[in-house]
Amino acid sequence: MAKHLISIVGPTAIGKTALSIKLAQHFNTQIISADSRQFFKEMSIGTAAPTQEDLKVVKHHFINHKSIHDPYNVGAFEKDALQTLESLFKTKDIVIMVGGSGLYIDAVTKGLDDFPDIKSSIRSQLNDDLQTKGLAFLQDQLKSLDPQSYKTMAIENPHRVIRALEICIGTSKPYSSFLNHIKTKRTFKTINIGLDADRTLIYHRINQRVDMMLQAGLLDEARNLYQYRLLNALNTVGYKELFNYFEGNWTLNFAVSEIKKNTRRFAKRQLTWFKKDKSIQWFDYLTPVNQIISEINKKIT
Repeated sequence: MAKHLISIVGPTAIGKTALSIKLAQHFNTQIISADSRQFFKEMSIGTAAPTQEDLKVVKHHFINHKSIHDPYNVGAFEKDALQTLESLFKTKDIVIMVGGSGLYIDAVTKGLDDFPDIKSSIRSQLNDDLQTKGLAFLQDQLKSLDPQSYKTMAIENPHRVIRALEICIGTSKPYSSFLNHIKTKRTFKTINIGLDADRTLIYHRINQRVDMMLQAGLLDEARNLYQYRLLNALNTVGYKELFNYFEGNWTLNFAVSEIKKNTRRFAKRQLTWFKKDKSIQWFDYLTPVNQIISEINKKIT
């Protein structure tokens, strides 16, 4: 039988973790996390990482395995995840992957796009512009040079914006023009499963999750990380808003409302990314797990 990777995607707070654990239990297998912020051990609460109880039920890979001080990017994750899959497939016919970071999921299932080398001076200038002119300036520049990337990428992430801009400037071509070319063929088959719900319900679940994070100690977690706030890993919804509160710029109530608003916006971008992939079979988040298993079994060959 061919080896299969079951990839579970969807917006934040939709229930991907719970489904992944149920599927892993059913297929007697393990889980690879493709959530780029759950990699960091200092950020468990604000990233809604699986709980210690979850981790005991099913073995997970790439959860809290890095420090915010460790350099780690999508290229390194692709390499590490493929090595892990190669090892797991020696004894497993099926492995589960779950996450909301579209770029990291695509890196594993499709491979990364090939970009030309760009002069380091361009990135240096863009980093200077970020410090002196702000992220909004770079976002406007990206919107002008590559409207497609502006619409689809996480433009609140300065690292992503700078990466796209350096390609645009260095090649005089849109960053998006280098995407979706033929990649290295994988040795496994991917079954793509998506969880979705009415937008209003997604937003309600997000608001509830933020309240639960605060009850679980998000404020203390963010306060302990405040001194490292300039690290790229901490340019993350749920932390950067609280940093504004710590600095006296916002009230706590306003910071919390901004976390909820920015998380809702993030969920909208996630859906925009995932809905482009026509291979994803979508299920309502309340679909019984047995029904999802039945559909997966139809695809396993």
